[in-house]
Amino acid sequence: MKKTAIVTGASSGIGKAICATLLQMDYEIYGFGRDFSDASLLTENSAFHKVEMDLLETGKLENEIRSISKGRSIDLLLNCAGVGYYGLHEELSTKAISEMVRVNLEVPMILTNLLLRKLKESQGTILNIASITANQNNPHGAAYGATKAGLQSFSRSVFDEARKHGVKVTTILPDMTDTNLYRNADFTCSKDEDARLLPEDIAHAVRHILEADPHLVITEYTVRPQLHRIEKKN
Repeated sequence: MKKTAIVTGASSGIGKAICATLLQMDYEIYGFGRDFSDASLLTENSAFHKVEMDLLETGKLENEIRSISKGRSIDLLLNCAGVGYYGLHEELSTKAISEMVRVNLEVPMILTNLLLRKLKESQGTILNIASITANQNNPHGAAYGATKAGLQSFSRSVFDEARKHGVKVTTILPDMTDTNLYRNADFTCSKDEDARLLPEDIAHAVRHILEADPHLVITEYTVRPQLHRIEKKN
């Protein structure tokens, strides 16, 4: 019997790569994203169900989750949707700050709230994609790093709440990954393959976590490239 996963940020980048891996692992996936026009390999698979919507429309999100989970076991919640704005903190718009807090932290909290009873019933797993920035100081990215630190803290607390029910909670902490996350920054990943991660590297980490011996929980999983190097945009 297939396991069922709910994945946010499924239409691009890390989320899309993770969904491809979950399909290989025989999951049925409800993938949330804004635009699946570049995700045909997912949408053409009958085990993948695209949900095109804005995650910040909380009422619609809640209705969609309740519809998906009604009468169905939920085995995996994977919070991957994220947004980043960078620069001196006083130069960020209040809209940018609000968007980061809501997408990176509020949405995972809401989805966990809506699905935790289901995950207790299935002794399921929550995977939260945070960032290496959760564990360091982040000049020119203070707000972004704070949202990821908050997500890490939330994950730790939910695990301690739910572990007695068999729920596993893991925070994945990737370093710079070659995605469009840096579209709002004046820097980007290095072109050196030893100095950047690929979305598939994070998907491989997800597989490793889900295939680990069931008696243990990998609560935090850091993924870094061999070299530390970024590039300034022209």
